[in-house]
Amino acid sequence: MRTTSFYSFPSHSISQRNVSALTPNTLALAPKRTTLIRATMEATQNDENTLSQPQTLSKNAQKKLLKQQRYEAKKAEKKAQEKQQKKEDAERKRKEWEETLASVTEEERAKLIESRRSLRKERMEKRSEEKEKKMERLNKAMQCGHKIVIDLDFAHLMTPSEIQSLVQQIMYCYAVNGRCASPCHLWLTGCEGEMGSQLKRLPGFDNWIIGKENRPYIEALQEQKENLVYLTADAETVLEELDPKRIYIVGGLVDRNRWKGITMKKAKEQGIQTAKLPIGNYLKMSSSQVLTVNQVIEILLKFIETKDWKVSFFQVIPQRKRPEADPEGCQEAEGEENEGKDDQLDSKKKCIEVPSQRKRTEADPEGCQEVEGEGNEGKDDQLDRKKKCIEVPSHG
Repeated sequence: MRTTSFYSFPSHSISQRNVSALTPNTLALAPKRTTLIRATMEATQNDENTLSQPQTLSKNAQKKLLKQQRYEAKKAEKKAQEKQQKKEDAERKRKEWEETLASVTEEERAKLIESRRSLRKERMEKRSEEKEKKMERLNKAMQCGHKIVIDLDFAHLMTPSEIQSLVQQIMYCYAVNGRCASPCHLWLTGCEGEMGSQLKRLPGFDNWIIGKENRPYIEALQEQKENLVYLTADAETVLEELDPKRIYIVGGLVDRNRWKGITMKKAKEQGIQTAKLPIGNYLKMSSSQVLTVNQVIEILLKFIETKDWKVSFFQVIPQRKRPEADPEGCQEAEGEENEGKDDQLDSKKKCIEVPSQRKRTEADPEGCQEVEGEGNEGKDDQLDRKKKCIEVPSHG
């Protein structure tokens, strides 16, 4: 898709009638403008194709969508390259193994093969043991862990690529939760339609130790409505602690900022409580305080583990989203070796006179170095000297 036309030639700059009037004879009369006219004709056609799509996005939103599409294409290309590189590395290792076996005696070959089998068996046993511990932790979380719901009722507002992005975030949420020493119990509500189909394509999804509900959370958890708390950046209430009796809801929406305030509006209409993470108390975001689903889940898991919001935010939120730390509460702690050193530094000032021309320096009895030029004795009143003070900390 041509993107230059979107910026350079808006659709209102030339009408279809004018474009059709650009006959070959007209082009021949203006050879210097032929390239520009042809580009205009192509741009107009591309703009019509773009604007004719069944969408109500503004031009700025369309530009962002095109940028996102280019990013997705580049990401897919990079993924294909990594897959090819992985395949080549596996082939290279296989050949190296075969060459190693071919270069040793029969007895040594048997020892190498047995050693490799032992390592593989040990690795598989360790993986199986970790899986059992993970299942034990997740089953325990179902009984007495914190409960977090991911609301998937927004699939009709997302494009197929955005749905796929959300599915990937959910997969990451489950993986991070399984690795935690104190996991929570995750619920997926609204698992139907395209969203449900995409989730079922995930490997092993049917065996996930996670709550799955096709109905919306407001129906599935109607009996616990008074304990529902929707986490949204638009809320006025700041979340200070996680109450095990509460059920916290995270909006499952990837919309590139098209549907601002939709989760807050939904919570108000349903009459449930709302709260927001105390991000503003610890750091300043580069833009809005809207995070991805997996970032919110990981922050909550970190807080369950550490009971410290600051640590949770700084370990999860990417640096690009927090370029400036809040001076009152989010500066990094200094090491103990630097404490109390500020009052021990005794700065010394050394004055240096710098002339406007090249000079050779002589020591000044008052601590300042005077510079006199060679062969310029008696012309001190004509020299325009400048003084520069340099602070030198004492090392005593």
